Order: sequence, then C-alpha cells, then structure tokens
Amino acid sequence: MSSAPKRDVRHLAYPEPPASPLWHRASPRPRPLTTAQQRRNRELLLRAQHVPRPRTATEETAR
Repeated sequence: MSSAPKRDVRHLAYPEPPASPLWHRASPRPRPLTTAQQRRNRELLLRAQHVPRPRTATEETAR
C-alpha cells in the first residue's frame, strides 16, 4: 500500500466534447512564397507604415 494520498483525477464536472472536424485542415500545406513575393511584401509593408492613412468622413467631422 502507498502512503501517498489518492487524488481525484476528475477535474471537470462533465467530459470535454470531442474536437470539431473543422479544426483539422485536410488540405495540403500552402506553397512557400517566392523570393520576389517576399521582397514585394516587405516593400509594401514599409510603404504602408510610412504613408499616412487617408482620413474618413467620420474622422473629419469628429474634430
């Protein structure tokens, strides 16, 4: 006999439902980006970070 106290291993009041089949992707993995696509994405990201966004009508009237 063990001297350690027995633990109740039931943590939930009810069993966890099975995972949805929608959580599992059955399609093949996406193709990696080419070097040219990566370069273009970097250029567009840098440009977007430094160009001010155009103001919308609601932002102009809120002033």
